[in-house]
Amino acid sequence: MTSQTPLLDQIRTPADLRGRSRNELKQIADELRAETVSAVSVTGGHLGAGLGVVELTVALHAVFDTPRDRLVWDVGHQAYPHKILTGRRDRIRTLRTGGGLSGFTKRDESEYDPFGAAHAGTSVSAAAGFAVARDLAGRDNRVIAVVGDGAMTAGMIYEAMNNAGGMNTRMIVVLNDNDMSIAPPVGALSHYLSRTVSSKGYRTLRKAAKSMVRAIGLEGPAKKAEHYARNFALGGDMFDALGFYYVGPIDGHDLSALIPVFENVRDMDNGPVLVHVVTQKGHGYAPAENADDKYHGVSKFNVVTGEQAKAKAGPPSYTSVFARELIRVAEKDPSVVAITAAMPSGTGLDLFAERFPDRCFDVGIAEQHAVTFAAGLAADGVKPFAAIYSTFLQRGYDSVVHDVAIQRLPVRFALDRAGLVGADGPTHAGSFDIGYLGALPGFILMAAADETELQRMVATAHIIDDRPSAFRYPRGEGLGLPQLIDAQPLEIGKGRVVREGASIAILSYGARLQEALSAADMLAAQGLSTTVADARFAKPLDTELVSDLARNHEVLLTIEEGAMGGFGAFVLQHLAAHGLLDSGLRIRTLHLPDRFQDQDRPERMYEDAGLDARSIAASAIKALGRGDEEALRRIIA
Repeated sequence: MTSQTPLLDQIRTPADLRGRSRNELKQIADELRAETVSAVSVTGGHLGAGLGVVELTVALHAVFDTPRDRLVWDVGHQAYPHKILTGRRDRIRTLRTGGGLSGFTKRDESEYDPFGAAHAGTSVSAAAGFAVARDLAGRDNRVIAVVGDGAMTAGMIYEAMNNAGGMNTRMIVVLNDNDMSIAPPVGALSHYLSRTVSSKGYRTLRKAAKSMVRAIGLEGPAKKAEHYARNFALGGDMFDALGFYYVGPIDGHDLSALIPVFENVRDMDNGPVLVHVVTQKGHGYAPAENADDKYHGVSKFNVVTGEQAKAKAGPPSYTSVFARELIRVAEKDPSVVAITAAMPSGTGLDLFAERFPDRCFDVGIAEQHAVTFAAGLAADGVKPFAAIYSTFLQRGYDSVVHDVAIQRLPVRFALDRAGLVGADGPTHAGSFDIGYLGALPGFILMAAADETELQRMVATAHIIDDRPSAFRYPRGEGLGLPQLIDAQPLEIGKGRVVREGASIAILSYGARLQEALSAADMLAAQGLSTTVADARFAKPLDTELVSDLARNHEVLLTIEEGAMGGFGAFVLQHLAAHGLLDSGLRIRTLHLPDRFQDQDRPERMYEDAGLDARSIAASAIKALGRGDEEALRRIIA
C-alpha cells in the first residue's frame, strides 16, 4: 500500500470515480484489491475471480454512468469489487452470511445490480433484453455485459450473441478472458490497435471508405481485405461472424489501456461491440497468483501468508465417497465413464480423472450438452455417470426429457449438493430435482441417507442398464460410518425400517434420516413410540412399506430435502389411489418451504424449513391432535 492519502474512503458511489486522474484511479484500484482480500479473508468465498477484475471494475464504473447505464455481470462471484464501489463497502464483511450480502449479484440488494447472476452464461441474453427495452422506451443509456471466468464455454452466450448481432442491437460485451487461452499475446501494439479500431476517427474513415468502394463496385473485395487484415492482427474473426464489432485484446490490468477503449466504445452509436480484455485470476495477491486454481473459492485465510483456515478433521465428504466408489466400479468395468460440466473438483471427478484420464470428460459450462453427450454414450453401450449439481442439472432439463427419458437410455445422474447449501444461497440449493425428475416416466430415483447408502446407490446405478437413474446426496461431511469394501446394489424400489414403533411413523427420503431418528428420541421421551423408515427410493416407490406405515400408525410424516411436489406428493398420490387417506390417518409432508431461502448456516436454514429434529417432533405431536401442549413446549424449548 502506498503512503498516499487513502482514496477508497472517498468512494461512496461510482459517481465519485468520474473525473479523477489515471493515477488516482490506479491508487483506488490498489486499495480496492486490498479491501477485497481483507474482506474475503474474514468471510471466505470467491476470491480469484474478483481480484482479476479490479481494474476492469474501476474502469467500467469510471467511464459509464451506472446505474443508469446497465452493468450486467456474468457469474456474479466476479462482483465483490463492484459491490464495494457501489455503496456496500460497509457490509462487505457480511458476504454469504445470514442477513448479509449475497455472494452473487442480486436485484433486491442494490440498484447497481440490474440482474442477478449465479449460474454462468446469462449476461449477454439479459443485456440484450435491457438494450431492446431501452430502445422500445426511447432511452439512450448504455448496456454492458461482462462475461468471464469460463462463461464463454456456455452455449447460451453464443445463442445470445447470434441474436443480438442479427438484430444489430446497440450494446457492449466485455469478454474477461482470464484463463481460456483465446487471446494472442498482448502488448503495446495490440493496445494501439485496439484504441485505433475503437476510435471515432477510424470508424469515420472506415465508413467513408465503404461508401467510396460501394460507389465504384469494389465493396466485396474491400470488405474482405479489411476483414482479413483486422482479424489477422486482432483475432476477432469469430465475434465478427456473430455480428459484433471486435476490439482487443487489451490488458485488463492496465487502466491506461482500458479507459480510452471504453470511452471509445461508449460513444459508438450503432450495433453491438465486443471488447476482449485479458486478465489474470488472483492478480495482485501473490498467494492467489501462485495457486493452480487462482484461489477460486476460499475459506477464511491469513492475509499475509494466504494460508486458509483448516477445517477440523472429520469424516469424508459425500462428494469424495461418491468419487472413490465410482473409481472402484470403473476399475472392474472398463465401460464406465464420468462426465462433469466444468466442476471436476466440486463433483470429485478430479480424483476419477487422475485414475482414468481417458474416461473422464469435462465438457465446460454446458449442462445441456453434457446430458445429451451422456445419452449418446449410453446409446452405444457405454455406461456414463453424469456428475452434476442438482441446481445445474436444471439447465439441462430438456435434454434429460427429450434425449434421455423418452429413449429410456441408461444415463446415471449423480446429483451433488442435494438440499440446502448454506452460504451459496438459493441459486445453488438442490431443491427441485425430486419433483422435476420424478415427473418423468421410467426414471429410477434414489437418495442417500448416509455415506454407506451412497456407496450402495453408486453400485445400484451401475447395474441399471434399461432406463435412466439418479441418486442425490448432500454437500458436506458424512456421518463417519465405515466405508464398505464391496458395496452391493440395493433391491430396486425397496426401503428399510430403521426403528420400530407404534403410534407415529417418520418416512425419510435422503440425508434427514439422522434428524428423524433424533426426533424419534425426543418423542420417546414424551412416551410416544415412533417408527423411522428410510425410503431410499422415490421412484419406484416402496408402496408396500408406505401402505404398512399408513395402516399401522396414527400419524405418518414424510421428510425430504426438496421442494413441495416431490417425495411427499408421490406418497400422497399412492395413499389416495388406494383409499388409505380415508382411514383416519393423519399425514404431514415436511419439505422445503414454498419460497427461496437466503444464505445462512445450513443448520439455521433447516430449522427455518422445519426439517430439524425439534421441528419434526413438534410436527408429529401437532398431527396427533391430542392437545398435548405441555409435551409440545418441552420439545420446542
